[in-house]
Amino acid sequence: MGSHNIDRTGGGVALPDDRGPLSYTVAAAQGPVRLRYFAPPEHLRAYFGSLYLFTVSADQYADATRADVPQLRFMLSGGGHYHFQDGVAMATPDVCLLGPTMGATRFELDRPARVVGISLLPAGWLALYGKDASLLADRLCDMAAEKGDAYTRLLDDLRALDDDQADVMAALCWARLGAKIKPPRRAIWTLLHAVDAWLMDEGSPRIEILAETTGLSPRQLARLTNKYYGAPPKLLARKYRALRCSAKIALDRESWQLMCEEAGFYDQSHFIREIKHFIGLTPHQLQTEPSAVAQLTLLRRSLGGDVATLNRLS
Repeated sequence: MGSHNIDRTGGGVALPDDRGPLSYTVAAAQGPVRLRYFAPPEHLRAYFGSLYLFTVSADQYADATRADVPQLRFMLSGGGHYHFQDGVAMATPDVCLLGPTMGATRFELDRPARVVGISLLPAGWLALYGKDASLLADRLCDMAAEKGDAYTRLLDDLRALDDDQADVMAALCWARLGAKIKPPRRAIWTLLHAVDAWLMDEGSPRIEILAETTGLSPRQLARLTNKYYGAPPKLLARKYRALRCSAKIALDRESWQLMCEEAGFYDQSHFIREIKHFIGLTPHQLQTEPSAVAQLTLLRRSLGGDVATLNRLS
């Protein structure tokens, strides 16, 4: 399965204007892959899941990432392609906005790479991009071309820093991106909080519960979750159920065979298909031979108890 080294500290740096506490960090390595995570400062935790510095030292590298929330990625060096679940391949721009993914996504790097990435929660997506998330589901765009030179300038400033200045990179991103944040209306906050809580239900979330909680019809819910999360409620429920289960299998070492019925799957075959679709690996592979990226991605869950569960899965 390979080895990895984990260094968790309460380190990091404060934002330049000293708002918010110091960030929790988690760092790990496996083979040619290095990954260091930073939890966002408190005042940005409703908008961003985590920031990370991802480096690959190999001349060529390929792996798969699980279904995920949108990712804003700055290619400090390197390049390659994403291969989405429907077979579409897209080259990675220097400032890449990867929309919400609804299945495992394969990527290929054609040279050593350094990437700074930020996970966008729905409120962060709304603040930085604003368009219907379902229109960019399982797709990407050039954020600098879409949203202007500010992203190109941030890329240039990040490229001027070394890997041992990752805490400075994080502070720079939180400051620049945080300045773009405009809180959504109260009604949107209320909806996002309700959907987040529903998705984190330990069972198999039912849309009837969400409809009752929000007072919205299934048709209204589908329109709104497509806009903010990139998919209708039923697909989102499947996605987050698979993410929760994969973390329990890989990190908590729980028996996936016993988990099937508890999590609302029809049978073991259904469980295997769902995990494979959303994670890119079978439950057995998660337990015995997870890929480097699959294993290191799950470490986001370790970003401190003060970060909401949805953030740690994001």
